[in-house]
Amino acid sequence: MPCQLCDRPVPELTEHHLVPRQYTKRRQQEPGPTVWLCRPCHKQIHTLFDNHTLARELNTLEKLQAHPQMQRFISWIRKQRPEKQVRSYR
Repeated sequence: MPCQLCDRPVPELTEHHLVPRQYTKRRQQEPGPTVWLCRPCHKQIHTLFDNHTLARELNTLEKLQAHPQMQRFISWIRKQRPEKQVRSYR
């Protein structure tokens, strides 16, 4: 199964909550929708954005894909080998 953000076929995916659990848990709500991401994409999201921004502004896959900083990262990561270790930068 490929990463839902960069579309690369990677051996392992991580579950990303589109609305951070800190917001749903506090209000005793269901965790909400999730997407499956490769580790570099997941790490980059949490490097660039705080949970408040993710909960309020970037709470769908489409909004994440449309954000300019993520578009640059996605464009770059798609060119990388799936097994390559990648660092996250702001």
